[in-house]
Amino acid sequence: MIQQIAKRFGECGLELHPVKTKIVYCRDGYRRGNYHNVQFDFLGYSFRPRHAMSRRGNLFLSFIPAVSVKAAKSMRDTIRRWKTHRWTQLTIEDLARTFNPVLRGWINYYGQFYRSRLAPILGQFD
Repeated sequence: MIQQIAKRFGECGLELHPVKTKIVYCRDGYRRGNYHNVQFDFLGYSFRPRHAMSRRGNLFLSFIPAVSVKAAKSMRDTIRRWKTHRWTQLTIEDLARTFNPVLRGWINYYGQFYRSRLAPILGQFD
């Protein structure tokens, strides 16, 4: 199957990375099989089976993205590097002008899906 995908990508002038490329089973409430690869990371998101709430309030299993472990670690490291406990000479408005653009960017990008996974990271800034 991977050869067929590689051939199709080749027709479009693209090639698959031999180490990074893998086939992932998108397990959810309807696809319940057990396979080796059921998650992947892409553009700072981790796509995997997660519990979600339907519009009617029912809990179900869905294959949805959330901030990846690697991206979360990077954000926590950035917050730690800021050393906000040393910024005592600035007013609250100065602090907001400095940190709000970065925090707003993280919230706008990673908060699109499964926002609750972002809360503990931003709680570290608090």
